Amino acid sequence: PIFPHAGDQLHLPAHAGSPAGLMYVRDLDVRDFRSWPELNVQLGPGITLFVGRNGFGKTNIVEAIGYTAHLSSHRVSHDAPLVRQGADSARVSITAVNQGRELTTHLLIKPHAANQAQINRTRLRSPRELLGVVKTVLFSPEDLALVRGEPAGRRAYLDSIIASRTPRLAGVKADYDKVLKQRNALLKSASGNLRRGYSDRDGAAALATLDTWDAQLAHLGAQVIAARLSLVDALLDHIPAAYSGLAPESRPAHVEYKSTIDTSDREVLEAVLLTELASARQREIERGISLVGPHRDDLVLNLGDQPAKGFASHGETWSYAIALRLAEFNLLRQEGGSDPVLILDDVFAELDAKRRKQLVHLAAEAEQVLITAAVDEDLPGNLEPIVRYRVSVEDTETGRISKLSAEDSAEDLAQDAAGEGEGNE
Repeated sequence: PIFPHAGDQLHLPAHAGSPAGLMYVRDLDVRDFRSWPELNVQLGPGITLFVGRNGFGKTNIVEAIGYTAHLSSHRVSHDAPLVRQGADSARVSITAVNQGRELTTHLLIKPHAANQAQINRTRLRSPRELLGVVKTVLFSPEDLALVRGEPAGRRAYLDSIIASRTPRLAGVKADYDKVLKQRNALLKSASGNLRRGYSDRDGAAALATLDTWDAQLAHLGAQVIAARLSLVDALLDHIPAAYSGLAPESRPAHVEYKSTIDTSDREVLEAVLLTELASARQREIERGISLVGPHRDDLVLNLGDQPAKGFASHGETWSYAIALRLAEFNLLRQEGGSDPVLILDDVFAELDAKRRKQLVHLAAEAEQVLITAAVDEDLPGNLEPIVRYRVSVEDTETGRISKLSAEDSAEDLAQDAAGEGEGNE
């Protein structure tokens, strides 16, 4: 196996008698992932809390789990920062219990080569085959960019949920991105030949190649657009309901998918996309870039009759961002038969009391919750973690590394205090 001794760590879960529908991460084992040279932590259903000052590495723990679930980080767009300085690769191994079945995933992250993956001892052709084994929904301060930021973030929000719901479609999106890259390279590098037209030999050859890329872009792009439209349909009720629960006094929220093509007839999206590519060809050749396709689309977030971007207050922006994640969680819960792992990364410090209460309510209901916080004061008073960990750092010859230590829960501390009080009477 590509992961030494990976299969040797399998053993029966502590809660083998858990309900069949339960899904949770039971064991996380990492090597050379960001600030962690090594980390092995046993997890279970309920709320687990990681407390540590900013920069100490607490977010790196939940990022490792999120990376296994989505094959991407919520903090960076490429893999190099995930590998600890001085190391050649990072490894993330997760044992997950899903619908009563236990699987161990292994992911080898290489900054300058293709990543490799295994499930138990079986090596996978592509890391994408890991999608669906672990499902997570992560709330973080970066979520504000879903409302305030550029369309790319909202497209990624949709595509990530699509990959969780239907892992096969992650392959379609990856193939689309490859074709788009090749097509853009042709538009830039062969601009002169493309302008000469079919009457010129070099022009005809370049245009024939562009025709081929157009056909592939339309075929794959239509599938990406169809999947996004289907997802937006599924979210149409979830998002407004989540938003009104967070901000009942605000204007109603509603979302719509804005495409570069006419999507009114979903049966002919490929033909429509091909027609639009033909119409835009001259402009694309002049600009050297692909102007039509799902890579230019957006999920428009509205409040009343105005776009939230630019018109929402800071509180409304936070409510909208949280509503998007709540909708994602509720949809995956509804369709999957079990809850995704709920990750709350440093969000409580940013929220007012009302929004904190909403998230605590969700956390109390969810099957497994992982929470990070800089200090205990950031946490709501009514939050009751089952397990608490303290994240600290240690300076070594090879740099600063993160360390993890278990703490007594608030309940244990209260019982200890009560016991001491009885002993003093």
